[in-house]
Amino acid sequence: MSILLRYIAYDILRNRMIIAYTLFLLLMSATMFSIESNPGKGLLNLLNIVLIVVPLVSIIFSTIHYYNSYEFIELLLAQPIPRKRLAFGQFLGVGIALSLAFLIGVGIPVLLTGFSAAALSLVLTGVFLTLIFVALAMLAAVRTRDKARGIGVALLLWFYFALLYNGFVLFLLFAFSEYPLEKAVIAFVSFNPIDLGRILVMLHTDASALMGFTGAVMQQFFGSGAGVAYAIGIMLLWFVLPLWGSVRSFSRKDF
Repeated sequence: MSILLRYIAYDILRNRMIIAYTLFLLLMSATMFSIESNPGKGLLNLLNIVLIVVPLVSIIFSTIHYYNSYEFIELLLAQPIPRKRLAFGQFLGVGIALSLAFLIGVGIPVLLTGFSAAALSLVLTGVFLTLIFVALAMLAAVRTRDKARGIGVALLLWFYFALLYNGFVLFLLFAFSEYPLEKAVIAFVSFNPIDLGRILVMLHTDASALMGFTGAVMQQFFGSGAGVAYAIGIMLLWFVLPLWGSVRSFSRKDF
């Protein structure tokens, strides 16, 4: 499996799109910290880009890579390699390559500008979002044989988590504004990894003071050790469950 993993990761790291993705993140990081004298504001501006770009690139690139590697996968299936090992190799190869691109483009500039809890939260959030959306992409691609339909499903997943879910939550908060929903908001956040990552980073910055009473409730919950453990556990579930589903479907698929 280590040979397969090294081959996939090395092949992806030489991909022009991955190189362009790394340079784009590096340019955005340098720009955000150069136009803002306050590192905290620069980090918040960079957070908004990370929460949109990282999930989008991760899910689209992973989906296209799976379909483009279809003949290579069929060739490997003819060899005495267990299907589960091949599926894990595909996930880890793409996930490690995209995570390295994120760490070079965002992680190193952010930590060099100033090591803080907010900076560390941003880096961990970016890595988690990369692995989560690679797992979601793999699940969508394995369960959909047609390439155009698979990319369409991947785009819909990104659209739902990045844009549509927030509107749905705001509608519920507005419709039930007369009821105490502060604790329910914590549950709503758990069902969207992008929102969970946004809250985890913002609570470590000065912007948490602008979040009102709801922000105080979240600060009290996610600021504790149990809250941090809960958030990390939910993030792990967000990529373990899709990965488990994709490996299970891959093992049973008729190629």
